[in-house]
Amino acid sequence: MNLKVGFAAGIILVVVTTLTIVSLRNEKNVTDQAADNVRQSQQRSFVMHDAPRPLPEFGFENVEGQPMTLSDFEGTVVLLNVWATWCVPCREEMPTLDALQAELGSSEFKVVALSIDRAGVDVVQDFYTEIGIRNLDLFIDPTMKTTTALGIPGLPTTLLIDRNGRELGRLVGPTEWATAEMIDFLKSHIYTD
Repeated sequence: MNLKVGFAAGIILVVVTTLTIVSLRNEKNVTDQAADNVRQSQQRSFVMHDAPRPLPEFGFENVEGQPMTLSDFEGTVVLLNVWATWCVPCREEMPTLDALQAELGSSEFKVVALSIDRAGVDVVQDFYTEIGIRNLDLFIDPTMKTTTALGIPGLPTTLLIDRNGRELGRLVGPTEWATAEMIDFLKSHIYTD
């Protein structure tokens, strides 16, 4: 009798273990799918305006410390990414912005990664070197006035700006910029009649 009970208990243990493993695998697949859905929704979370909106005047500097404004990019579609080196999501998305600039950057389109680091240009240059940024120019607003002027709710925030310096839409939070979906979306705004 004890042998039969032990054998039955062993079979039950094997069945429960197998079901647990299958359940954990299914849970991992669901978790992976949820992560994929979040990444895809981030790409689609660009909130476009019904009509282009004028932007307030604000200034920043290039790597040489020369003053600049958005009017310096007139005639070019600009993807303005407001970020900082101390912002972890900003740091994580920067290589994809660099890849996007490599892919689409031209006289028609420019990624303007605008750092609001109060520590200055050196911190941003060190970060660019550390992660191998090669295609993005360095722009900085150590006064952080850009965030107020543009109503930036958090970092990173990215504005899509038309050739006339008007905001077409914005994306709050990080995303994968160099995906085929995002590149096609941006091309549809760069190469319009």
